[in-house]
Amino acid sequence: MIFTHDTEHALAVVVDLINTGAAASGTEELGGLPGLRAFVGRSAFSDVGEVTEADLARVLALRDRFHAVFRTGDVPTAVRLINEIVGEVRTTPHLTDHDGYDWHVHFFAPGAPVGEHLAADCGMALAYVVAAGELDRLRTCEAPDCSRVLVDLSRNRCRRYCDSRTCGNRMHVAAYRARQREAAL
Repeated sequence: MIFTHDTEHALAVVVDLINTGAAASGTEELGGLPGLRAFVGRSAFSDVGEVTEADLARVLALRDRFHAVFRTGDVPTAVRLINEIVGEVRTTPHLTDHDGYDWHVHFFAPGAPVGEHLAADCGMALAYVVAAGELDRLRTCEAPDCSRVLVDLSRNRCRRYCDSRTCGNRMHVAAYRARQREAAL
């Protein structure tokens, strides 16, 4: 594990959030409150109350801002973007040990709106990535027809595709077939 469990969880949440957008997946998955509720449910958030239209608007805006962090390869730009995101919320660091996980830090106030939760926890997770000198682990899928994002947490930094079962498998099959055609000539 490169980062702590809660940081890796927040990174997975930010990847999922970015990939819910039409810019990444081709379809808008957060087009309304049912989509936001589904996202909150699968993200295993703690201390999040009922989501509202205001939450939806805030989350959609955050998604674009987080995506900008993944698209930049420039550390000073990433730092500026992350500082702006985190600087706009009340961070309330506190230790917690919920859901069978050992002590870890949450950066949002208990009961905070989902937008604040995301900005604080996911923003801090991205800050940890940059502070560790690991910005290059934030990537866009290398499949030519995919623009989903990923965080490469592999030891040797070899992850290239958003999902090995779809893009990765498709690209490996295409490379195999190309080698077979080349060998047949």
